[in-house]
Amino acid sequence: MNPKNCLLILGLLYGFITFGQSKQTKDTATVNKLLDQSKSLVATDSAKAIGLALQAKQMAADIDYPKGEAYALKNIGLVYYRRGMYVQTLDYWSEALAIFESEKDDVGTANMLSNIGAIYFDQGADDKALEFSLRALQIAEKIRDTVRLVSVLSNIGGIYHNKKDPVALNYLLKAVPLVEKSGDRDQYLILTGNIGEVYFDENNNEKAVEYYRKSIKAAENNPEAAYSYNGIGKLYLKEGNFEMALQNHNKALEIAEKADDKFQVTRSLRGIGDVYEKQNNLSVAIEYYQKARAVAEQMDDVKVELKDLYKDMSDAYAKNKDFLNAYSYESLYSDYKDSIYNIETKKKLNQLQFDFELSKKETELILKEAKIKSEKLARILMTIGLGLLVVIAFIIYRNYLQKAKINKILDKQNAQIEQLLLNILPKEVATELQASGESKPRHFDEVSVLFTDFKGFTSIADKLSPEQVVRELNECFMAFDGIMEKYELEKIKTIGDAYMCAGNIPSPDPDHVYKMIRAAKEIQVFMEQHNRRRAEMGRETWEIRIGVHVGPVVAGVVGKKKYAYDIWGGTVNIASRMESNGTPGRVNISATTYEIIKDKFDCSYRGKIFAKNLGELDMYFVDDEKSPFSRRVPDVNVQEGHYDVQTDPV
Repeated sequence: MNPKNCLLILGLLYGFITFGQSKQTKDTATVNKLLDQSKSLVATDSAKAIGLALQAKQMAADIDYPKGEAYALKNIGLVYYRRGMYVQTLDYWSEALAIFESEKDDVGTANMLSNIGAIYFDQGADDKALEFSLRALQIAEKIRDTVRLVSVLSNIGGIYHNKKDPVALNYLLKAVPLVEKSGDRDQYLILTGNIGEVYFDENNNEKAVEYYRKSIKAAENNPEAAYSYNGIGKLYLKEGNFEMALQNHNKALEIAEKADDKFQVTRSLRGIGDVYEKQNNLSVAIEYYQKARAVAEQMDDVKVELKDLYKDMSDAYAKNKDFLNAYSYESLYSDYKDSIYNIETKKKLNQLQFDFELSKKETELILKEAKIKSEKLARILMTIGLGLLVVIAFIIYRNYLQKAKINKILDKQNAQIEQLLLNILPKEVATELQASGESKPRHFDEVSVLFTDFKGFTSIADKLSPEQVVRELNECFMAFDGIMEKYELEKIKTIGDAYMCAGNIPSPDPDHVYKMIRAAKEIQVFMEQHNRRRAEMGRETWEIRIGVHVGPVVAGVVGKKKYAYDIWGGTVNIASRMESNGTPGRVNISATTYEIIKDKFDCSYRGKIFAKNLGELDMYFVDDEKSPFSRRVPDVNVQEGHYDVQTDPV
């Protein structure tokens, strides 16, 4: 061959090769650019972020670029993670993990293992979280990735601390020299502060102070130092060194106020209040608790902090013989306990839903595997004959039993979810929330509303401890709940010693007014029996007033974190007037209510009241339900009169 021709052919081959390499490099750069754009939009435009990631994934598959596919799957998983759709997130991240592992990409593998561990930790599956986090740690140690090591060690320490396992310290302490070496001062002060808190929980005061001080030293002008100053203040209070406790809490307060860190301001003020409370300087302690409360109530998501603060305030008022305020804050403490319980209930619902969806996917995989096995066995049967039919029948039967078992578990979990919702809201409202994610307010033309409260409750509460008051109220209100359930009425809420319920909502009931009056009479009977028992034990009796009115209301769900079904309107105010102007031991009703029930109940006219913004209102006492064979003449003659009421309703 001519040498010139050989050179020409070689030149053409070189051109094809370099062109292919440059095109590959160009296409890879395009995929990476799409991935960067997708990641930047995860928090702001999730739909576009997923679209760009899918485009990058397809292009990466076309040019045989597996890592590009893996990072596209990671970005899609990030979108679902931010939406709280953890099962879908696991699908995409598990697929990305498989690609990184096949490509022997240790950085990507460690990243996915750590992220998957975080999902399981969020869902309360500590064992699964540890499994993936420890695998991430093993790879991070292998590739000496300091940033990943610190992150994973801190996560594992947090998981073990959550499980109250002392091994948490081993992992947190391993991270300290790595952070010191990296020179990341902010990460160091947070890590050492957390270690101080773990030692505090283990009652190792000396070590706790050591790490709190390390955190403070690293902080310089960082407002995070307030966390550790408060920690040291708690330690000195535990040791009885009130002067040093105050000094550290005041220092924390100074830093937190300067940084406008309301959470640490609240902790500092409460810490100072705790010191004065331990010194029996109750008036000053209460002053600081009130300051802490004012700051805390301005924030969101501090229910646990507020709950403990209300408990401290209740105890301080009780020690100061101010039982009215003690009961008031004990009630707030109970309400926040209920609120936190509802948060935990919601978390449990999310965990049940998470487990339900995972179980459903496992069922699909089992069925898919069973189908593959069946097809394979069918092909084998063509060659080995009748003998394997028994084996096939056995496998099919076993898969059937396994499927039935899983379906039974899923049905049970679904029933648990439904029951938890029904404990919080009426059935119709819960169904509407599940279907659309919201419940619209509704107008009802005729609703019966009942109020009760106890006469002289404040003076009764002053003679009892907060615990006794709450126990007595709980006994009565539980009985009232049972009566409401018996007559198919809807409990709305309790307000201190007042109890409120309604009829004909959310489901219509043509007999709601009669049921409400019968329920009111049954409450009277219960209180008479309850008071007889108290009198036999030499205790003071509780006299109850009951008021009922019928009219239009608006009803719906209020709140976005703690759902509550409530009603509004003038009907509620008039029902409150009927109760507040009633007589203990009698059911006081409005003229509207009387006109509805007068054919079935004997009633006594008892006069008018003047209600602010409402004018004059007629009132009646309900005596007895009429017999179909005879009429009973009321044995109580209440003199007609006029009452001037100027106060607003509760």
